[in-house]
Amino acid sequence: MKKLRLLYATPYYAWLLFFVLAPVLLIVYQSFFGIDGKFTLANYQSYFTQITYLKMTVNSVWYAFLITIFALLISYPTAFLLTRLKHKQLWLMLIILPTWVNLLLKAYAFIGIFGKFGSINQFLELFGIGPFQILFTDFSFLFVATYIELPFMILPIFNALEEMNASLLDAASDLGATPVETFRHVIFPLSLSGVKSGVQAVFIPSLSLFMLTRLIGGNRVITLGTAIEEHFLVTQNWGMGSTIGVVLILAMLLVMILTGEKRKRVKGGAKG
Repeated sequence: MKKLRLLYATPYYAWLLFFVLAPVLLIVYQSFFGIDGKFTLANYQSYFTQITYLKMTVNSVWYAFLITIFALLISYPTAFLLTRLKHKQLWLMLIILPTWVNLLLKAYAFIGIFGKFGSINQFLELFGIGPFQILFTDFSFLFVATYIELPFMILPIFNALEEMNASLLDAASDLGATPVETFRHVIFPLSLSGVKSGVQAVFIPSLSLFMLTRLIGGNRVITLGTAIEEHFLVTQNWGMGSTIGVVLILAMLLVMILTGEKRKRVKGGAKG
């Protein structure tokens, strides 16, 4: 049986080795080489001393934080409402459905909506308002990024709320708790695992956005993802690009540690 399990696990371990560990090791290795191909620590020195990279880091964390907060504020009430609906699985599928559409197609769709001659400005012109410059602004970037990340926040919160024991809510009501008190002391604490999973699923990818910064933000929003793209595709400074990649990986690990579930070990057996 043990050999059979190992056989079944082989493709999984091979996938991890070749498509997860190997690329990470290559990025770490490449980060110690300069544009001239020589071993150096100058990449890390430049990253932590130059104001440009530090500013990009702050921008990346700030925008990722805003996207995560906006997604959470929209997703939690949505997930809570979904659990109260009759055809909840159908509505959940409709929310997840946009994730099947290519990100590039969705970005171009929003270009048509937010553009100077787009749908929103055409609608506003009916009332003699506009046109406004909506595209290539912080608002448009945050709006589109939040929209794209919403399903990844809604799904884990919905699952956490759906798995909640309904008898606990009845018990809180029987003990005289108001709906607000029930939410504060019962519903939200029990759904916190879903919130943490949603934060991981949204914050980590938002740190390295680069396509939306170009198409929707118009390069007004500069993040570490944009810098990595520039170093690998434009300046050909793979060492510096890898260094920024290493910093992003460490930041993602830190987020996973901070939002991860803490499991308490139970010492000894159950006493009967």
